[in-house]
Amino acid sequence: MRTPVIDARYVAVTYTSGPLWNRRYTQAVKAMTFELYSGETLGLVGESGSGKTTLARVCLGLVPATHGAVLFERQLIGPRNKPPPGKLAVVMQHPEWSLNPRLRVGVAVAEPLAILGGTTRRERQARAARALEMVGLDASLAVRYPHELSGGQRQRVSIARALITEPRFIVFDEAVSALDVSVQTQVLNVIKDLQEQHAFAALFISHDLAATRYVSHRMAVMYAGSLMEIGPTARFYASPRHPYSRALSIAVDPLRYQSFALHGGAEDSAADGCPLSLRCPLSTDRCRTEAPEPGDADTACHRADELARAG
Repeated sequence: MRTPVIDARYVAVTYTSGPLWNRRYTQAVKAMTFELYSGETLGLVGESGSGKTTLARVCLGLVPATHGAVLFERQLIGPRNKPPPGKLAVVMQHPEWSLNPRLRVGVAVAEPLAILGGTTRRERQARAARALEMVGLDASLAVRYPHELSGGQRQRVSIARALITEPRFIVFDEAVSALDVSVQTQVLNVIKDLQEQHAFAALFISHDLAATRYVSHRMAVMYAGSLMEIGPTARFYASPRHPYSRALSIAVDPLRYQSFALHGGAEDSAADGCPLSLRCPLSTDRCRTEAPEPGDADTACHRADELARAG
């Protein structure tokens, strides 16, 4: 049997805020379970505030899980259990957030190697040049500063820096949402090509369902911190089994489910039962009192079978 690169087991995260005498608790992630394998991309979609980035931070070992655990290649990871250096990486939405404007591109790309140690300056320069070429950039750009590059070039530089330590797991957090459509396609192709070459596992977080569909092997849908549905990308777009997945798919195919609509907004998630029960047009008394668990088809909905038969 294959060993998953990331093995998340019933991961839950609760944030606390307020003074000691009036503590407030926010459950950002609720009992998430999934596995992610080498060479596989899991697309993670959902509304803002659904817990996507928090889950990614737990998988990177940056945020502790309140309950459950995340294993990286069978090793427990977290703030107190650091993963092997250089084996996890992240590409953020805005490369300006991660590229020092005072560092030349070549120095920025090679910076993770300098932090890890064990390489000479000449070796780092050579590897940075190869990393830039790997993402489709000319090695001569190494002497430029980030502000001298276009947005698409800066994002490729961020990907080159993420790859330079040969990580086993990469999080792409809204990595293409700030780019023009034509540039998005170029960057998405770079991500797909590099994954085929290096077989890293990836978590691709985005609001753009078309981009997620293009790069992902499987899709996971989150709502109010809960996993609604997870499964092959082809099934998600051909016949989503969860009402929330169908609501999201309207953005891609507005005619197919034009008669299907949720009530209210994200702030109307239910505290008991299914979190979508106050908004779902198909909810029953059971939905409002009993929280569904993902079944054989990895869909947390009491009426998933009915939806599948309805097409």
